[in-house]
Amino acid sequence: MTARGGLRNGLRIVHAHGDRVTVTEPTSGVELFSYVYGPEAAWEAPKPYLHPLRTLAGNVVTDYRPNDHRWHKGLQMTASHLSGANLWGGNTYVHGEGYLELPERVGSMAHVTFDQVEADSTGSGGAVIAERLTWHPYDGSLWAEEERRVEVHDVDPESGSWALTWTTSVTNRRDEPLRFGSPTTAGREMAGYTGLFWRGPRGFRDGRIIGPDAEGPGLMGRQAPWLAYSAEHDAADGHATLVFAHAPENDHTGEGGAHPAHWFVRNEPFAAVAPSFAFFDELELAPGDTLTRRYRVVVADGAWEREQIAKYLAEHPW
Repeated sequence: MTARGGLRNGLRIVHAHGDRVTVTEPTSGVELFSYVYGPEAAWEAPKPYLHPLRTLAGNVVTDYRPNDHRWHKGLQMTASHLSGANLWGGNTYVHGEGYLELPERVGSMAHVTFDQVEADSTGSGGAVIAERLTWHPYDGSLWAEEERRVEVHDVDPESGSWALTWTTSVTNRRDEPLRFGSPTTAGREMAGYTGLFWRGPRGFRDGRIIGPDAEGPGLMGRQAPWLAYSAEHDAADGHATLVFAHAPENDHTGEGGAHPAHWFVRNEPFAAVAPSFAFFDELELAPGDTLTRRYRVVVADGAWEREQIAKYLAEHPW
């Protein structure tokens, strides 16, 4: 395995080929995250993920393989129910039977190549990871091709925050529609998780969930342009706040019309957030069509209040 490092415009990137890409803030030496793309255990649906994800103070704000859900790995793109397959991993929800261990339904999102892994050449002080992937069911056949772009930007030591934008474009390569769903579309109430999914560390349990106009776990299944999760660290003093936002165009699918995102969020029995694109209803992608979604995650030290979050987002528009 070889490693390549670069330092331009403020961030350092080290690529351990075949395994991961690590982005570091050089002044503090804090590794903001590792983008792990090397394949792992098949039952956990091999696919890339970000972990550990850290604040600028160096505190970890993701979990990895917790004992309750071994397939929960940091921040990752998932597909819990996809035309009868499970491209997230672990047990599969079957209506009337609950969660079952069905390895024959577990697929993968496989790394193909990187188009770009470098510090941002625009002078913004950020970094870019642009990747191509393929999506497969258990038998390995090709179901979809994905173009993914993870951009690091707005690294601000003064506010103690930095941000990433995650863009995904998935093209259906089957000769029949791909149906994106969730446990809720399969019959389980208020379990609409799928898509970009964050699992917080164990110490973030019972954290504060904040929306634009309300707060608390009652935001499950609601619609809003953003949602934040704030909690106190276990091993370090202080709090961290993560702000999750989805781009306005995410609520539309072109010819299919509006398909609004709904928030999946929990602070009990664990911390989790996902801007689900198939919470209550399946999303159907026709052969040859492309589904594109953009998300932003702000990682901040401290317990941010609603007003501070709204001000930040207004000052950093899409």
